[in-house]
Amino acid sequence: MNIHEYQAKELLDKFGVANTPGGVASTPEEAEKVARSLATNNLVVKAQIHAGGRGKGTFSNGFQGGVHLCKTANQARDIAEKMLGQTLVTHQTGPQGRIVRKVLVSKSVEIERELYFAILIDRTISAPVIVASTQGGVDIESVAAHNPEKIVRMPVDPLLGLLPYQTRKLAKLLGIASNEMRMACKLFASLYKLFLRCDCSMVEVNPLVITKGGEVLALDAKFNFDDNALYRHPEIVAYRDIEEEDPREFEASKSNLSYIGLDGNIACLVNGAGLAMATMDIIKHNGGEPANFLDVGGGATEQQVTEAFKILVSDQRVKAILVNIFGGIMKCDIIAQGIINAVKAVNLPVPLVVRLEGTNVEAGRRMLAESGLPLEAATDIADAARKVVAAAKAA
Repeated sequence: MNIHEYQAKELLDKFGVANTPGGVASTPEEAEKVARSLATNNLVVKAQIHAGGRGKGTFSNGFQGGVHLCKTANQARDIAEKMLGQTLVTHQTGPQGRIVRKVLVSKSVEIERELYFAILIDRTISAPVIVASTQGGVDIESVAAHNPEKIVRMPVDPLLGLLPYQTRKLAKLLGIASNEMRMACKLFASLYKLFLRCDCSMVEVNPLVITKGGEVLALDAKFNFDDNALYRHPEIVAYRDIEEEDPREFEASKSNLSYIGLDGNIACLVNGAGLAMATMDIIKHNGGEPANFLDVGGGATEQQVTEAFKILVSDQRVKAILVNIFGGIMKCDIIAQGIINAVKAVNLPVPLVVRLEGTNVEAGRRMLAESGLPLEAATDIADAARKVVAAAKAA
């Protein structure tokens, strides 16, 4: 689940992480009101969408840039008026862009230095790791590719947590001056506390800035949360902005299906994340393009299979569907019955290729063959990929 920048600022404030004051606005008048309340002539107005590259984006009305500095509340209102209700296209949104429904108005600061700071889970060591760099304000991937020596990695013991000596060592490695070190160490510790308490899988501050006045501030923060822990955080779930999500992914989440929309035309329904990835790979290997990642899980019910089919056929780009199931916990005959009922329920408009393997596979294949439905059976995953790619091209 993603959250907006203004929501991230609320979390930073809650855990005592120093950042710039500001507020969110849904109308130009609200933007003006927030700007006046800040009582400063150093202001910044930022479009709020779930995508990066806002500063270099273009609006549907021709207005350039989703991040603008200004001096007065009137200027903040005028900028907000040009942003709100418009579609912002950035390198991360794709050509379709995202509609801006809110803007963040906050105090701008004079920046002396920009740093990078992130906490994430390193699955190779099963522990949190801090990734930091003296080169902030740019993509960390670019730094890793061209200046890997500029990146600092610091593992954190899950039981001991982030210790004071580690925060001091980190500040020193980032070249933070002694008179700024106390503020930096407090910010690092507060961010780690936030990371832990909110069950985050990533907290990224880019840039972490040192101002000309000697303040250490989190200027922009992004969060990823462990979806499996969100039941413990209703206050974070409340941040969810459905209008920023793919409608297919939202519908899938209501049925507890793992779904990610892609740009291809071959829909996939698979049980198990590893098998789903392999299925998408072999579709591409045979010259096709997958339209989605969809894992119904090992214990999918007939209702979930039906809902999955409804989501797949709702995508107008889909020209064929591949069902690739390995029956383990869930037996193939039960899966077959679910497929039969689902196809009848959704009145399938595109070709369907089914590959079953595993427990009760013969019974499952027999049920599909005797169903009278317009589907094509496959003997193995390679055969399934060839058949579904051919069906999509012929459609």
